[in-house]
Amino acid sequence: MKKPVVDYRKFSFSKINTPEFSHLKLLLGWVVYFVLFFLTENLIPYDKCHVIHSSLDDVVPFLEIFVIPYVFWYVLIVISLVWFALYNVDNFKRLQTFIIITQALAMTVYIFYPNIQLLRPDIYPRDNFLTDIVALIQTFDTPTGVFPSLHVAYSVGIASSWLKEKNCSALWKTFVVISAIVISLSTAFIKQHSVLDIFGAIPVCVVAEFFVWGKWWKKKLKKQGN
Repeated sequence: MKKPVVDYRKFSFSKINTPEFSHLKLLLGWVVYFVLFFLTENLIPYDKCHVIHSSLDDVVPFLEIFVIPYVFWYVLIVISLVWFALYNVDNFKRLQTFIIITQALAMTVYIFYPNIQLLRPDIYPRDNFLTDIVALIQTFDTPTGVFPSLHVAYSVGIASSWLKEKNCSALWKTFVVISAIVISLSTAFIKQHSVLDIFGAIPVCVVAEFFVWGKWWKKKLKKQGN
């Protein structure tokens, strides 16, 4: 079994500023995000929100089976951050920084351009366990703050980090990339997002990729040019 590069059994909050554990402070970005998420979800009135809608949204059917990859997104975030924290701290820093940048950019949009999607069906076309899960998600996740989609942005960041990881198999990288694509599509198929929200995440990801992996891309392109 691969040996972790950091022994977290020695961790205590008094050591959070030490070189061994200081990278964990990046996780505080989640605290800031959840505070802002709560405020934007509950304090911005619906009538102040711009409606996000595309003609493609009317073509995409509601398919509750896509709630499986939609929920798997949460699992993939945890798996990725934990694995990198254990075996590649530099990539942990990069992935968490990518997440923080996309969170900050998305929240800025949500605050200054409050938005909402009105795609959720009043009555689900089928009644089963999967539609029950969709209904549960929608009880705590309002239809506001959807453009750009953080489901998509995080998925791209995770895929980007794994594709640059040397110590994992091609099979796993392929699985992660396919998962990121299906997760992104799932947001539209269970009517959590407009198709526009998916495309809206692309420039956000480009900005994050530039700041997080810019030097990596520069070296790669320079190496290919030689």
